[in-house]
Amino acid sequence: MVKSICYTLAAILLCLGIFIYAEIFLNRQFEEFSNALDTLYTKVENRTATPEDGYAVRTMWNDKKSKLQILVPHNDISYVDYWLSECCGLLYNDEFELALGKVEVLKEIAKNLPQTYSIKVENIL
Repeated sequence: MVKSICYTLAAILLCLGIFIYAEIFLNRQFEEFSNALDTLYTKVENRTATPEDGYAVRTMWNDKKSKLQILVPHNDISYVDYWLSECCGLLYNDEFELALGKVEVLKEIAKNLPQTYSIKVENIL
């Protein structure tokens, strides 16, 4: 009886540790992505952004999404891919006003997506 209680407690603690690590990892990845989006936003706002700036953010995202595939559903990752591709296309055509809106949406996604998968009561129930 004591042995099974110890194993159960150990399993619960292990699960909690994994969940906490996953949340920290997810927040760190999206914080770095958000910082890159802030820089891109500033450049687009000042009309100094080039397509290479958009491609650099997309390259960074591609590196991050390969790590995030385990924690974030593919639909959410595809959503970011979609908006980022549209932004890069608009930067390629020097359509800064439209690109600014896309970057704004990406910033909002990068802010809200980690909260969707954090350990909160509303996410568990």
